[in-house]
Amino acid sequence: MQIKYPVDKYSDHSGAIHRLQELNRQFAIEHGHPRKAYVQTFGCQMSEEEGEKILGVLLDSSMVEVNTQDEADVIIYNTCCVRENAEQKVYGHVGVLKGLKKRKPHLIIGIMGCMTQQPTVVEELKRSYRHVDIIAGTGNINNLPDMVCQVIEKGRRVADLSGTERIAEGTPKESHGNIKAWVTIMYGCNNFCSYCIVPYVRGRERSRSVEDIMAEVTSLAKAGVQEITLLGQNVNSYGSERGLPGGQAFAELLHTVCQVEGIKRVRFMTSHPKDLSDEIIEAVATEPKMCKQIHLPLQSGCTETLRQMNRKYTADQYRALLAKIRDRIPGVTVSTDLITGFPGETDEQHKESMAFIEECAFDMAYIFIYSRRTGTPAAKREDQIPEDVVHARFEEMQKIITDSSYKSSKAQEGTVLTVMHEGPSQSNPSMMTGRTEGNKIVLYSHQDCKPGDILKVRIDTAKTWYLEGTVITED
Repeated sequence: MQIKYPVDKYSDHSGAIHRLQELNRQFAIEHGHPRKAYVQTFGCQMSEEEGEKILGVLLDSSMVEVNTQDEADVIIYNTCCVRENAEQKVYGHVGVLKGLKKRKPHLIIGIMGCMTQQPTVVEELKRSYRHVDIIAGTGNINNLPDMVCQVIEKGRRVADLSGTERIAEGTPKESHGNIKAWVTIMYGCNNFCSYCIVPYVRGRERSRSVEDIMAEVTSLAKAGVQEITLLGQNVNSYGSERGLPGGQAFAELLHTVCQVEGIKRVRFMTSHPKDLSDEIIEAVATEPKMCKQIHLPLQSGCTETLRQMNRKYTADQYRALLAKIRDRIPGVTVSTDLITGFPGETDEQHKESMAFIEECAFDMAYIFIYSRRTGTPAAKREDQIPEDVVHARFEEMQKIITDSSYKSSKAQEGTVLTVMHEGPSQSNPSMMTGRTEGNKIVLYSHQDCKPGDILKVRIDTAKTWYLEGTVITED
């Protein structure tokens, strides 16, 4: 579905859009079909949301979407640089496109997103991947029609990395979802964790206005979206760069978003533990539309490792915050992020971290092997952990989380949970699927219902990562 927002700020680019629409009409006459666009995103939910905007801009310029790059006349890779393997994957894909461009000389290839905010990457793309036509950063989505026009009209490569601090409003979005959508409420990060590249490629924190956020949420609701996830590197500090008390400003935004008619559920991520205020916890506890779920990245359970990561909290402070959340929001699901293999972590510190992680009894966790990112303080350290040690620690951490997740799921057996129906399960098409407020996947038999319907499901069987149950129908 394509979403256009009632925000006039996108109209500044109308001239380039009209030019590209005319060029696309000429292309359709010459080739017998409209110019076809293919967008592939590598990275987090925020990158996925930006990928939807890139596709929305291209479709707004009279292109049509295709599902494979072999069919495409325009290919855009929207990239991530948080982990090295994501970058290497992009380079591999871009290399393959060289042969495709030889077969289709009119093919336009663009690389956008976080990866291109690194000068070394830009130089590598310019030098070794000369078949790439467009190199653009995270703030240039609305400029994409003009860049495509330059490639078509002048036959030259375009590189535009300006506007990192810019917030593009009014951008059309093409979403493949039907009832769920992401809404980015702020960009950038001020925390400078020693392992993280994000502040260097996405800049300092910039918050969108409440008015622009609400215009987007309202448009999504009118299009049939029923669940919203608010996104940001640290949503808890929303508004703080404008002098607003971050925790209070974000809590007020949550209350406001929950008032939108048609929206049934509201989630958010990611939260930094040092900024999760009492007001935010209270909003989750009291707003009926707020899902009783909090994603609270821990990264390490060792206070000394946290200090070296520049996380600005201790294990004891995290423990106290977790207890407060669980006390105020009964039945809340808590998920987290964990890093294994951080430079300098001793065996004793690793054991301390494992004991703390086990104590926390997380419902779910995303475990990442430390990725050395050029330009970050941690990358300069000489005490990098040997690869075999890192993988052994990863397996140990994974076992703790697997056991913890299974215990969390097992505790749901025999209970009745509220589930938002999504449709047939992708992994098991003979079953239907939905999610609980705590974001647990539930499988159940086929029902005569539509996506977005709220069901009561009795949980019969618990698996580690999902639940199986029976829909309770009212007589």
